[in-house]
Amino acid sequence: MDNPKVIYMKNRTESQLTTSLELDEEQTIINRAQQGDQQAFYQLYQKYHKKVYAICWRMLADKDSAEDVCQEVFVQLWQKIANFRGESKFSTWLHSVTNNIVLGHLRKHKNWLQRIFSIEDQSIPDVAVEMEDNTEVTALDRHIAQLPERARLVFVLFAVEGYRHEEISKMLNMAVGTSKAQYHRAKGLLREWVEI
Repeated sequence: MDNPKVIYMKNRTESQLTTSLELDEEQTIINRAQQGDQQAFYQLYQKYHKKVYAICWRMLADKDSAEDVCQEVFVQLWQKIANFRGESKFSTWLHSVTNNIVLGHLRKHKNWLQRIFSIEDQSIPDVAVEMEDNTEVTALDRHIAQLPERARLVFVLFAVEGYRHEEISKMLNMAVGTSKAQYHRAKGLLREWVEI
């Protein structure tokens, strides 16, 4: 009988090797895309477009805007992929690019202060949306879409994307305490809606 510790170490090493090969393969695809290879860029699109769309949809809570912004993310990515230097994982860099484009979209399409102060307490009507490529929208996603805008943005950036409140406060131009308050407001509303 094999020693369980040896089997565990063997499986762990194989897993690490697979991950390393996947990263090497992805880096090769990124390098080719940086040199203008459209097929390589399409491979990146195929791998990441659902994740990018999900971020856009959660932050914007509007299917049409999410589709437009998702498309804009990949247009910008094609134009700026040469800026990726590999200092972080590509997915991390792409999430950062996506968040910046979503926030830019919000600022550009409606007066930022008007959105914050006059629409803040309005919630979005019940959202029955199907994500791109028939990806399932969970009940939690529907509830997140109904959150007031600032609470939704902070919740998505903190709970889903993993940003710290200090980073969110800079992105959204608000105090750290306001970011924390909006997060707790979102959590409270979600808890209340889920219990109903």
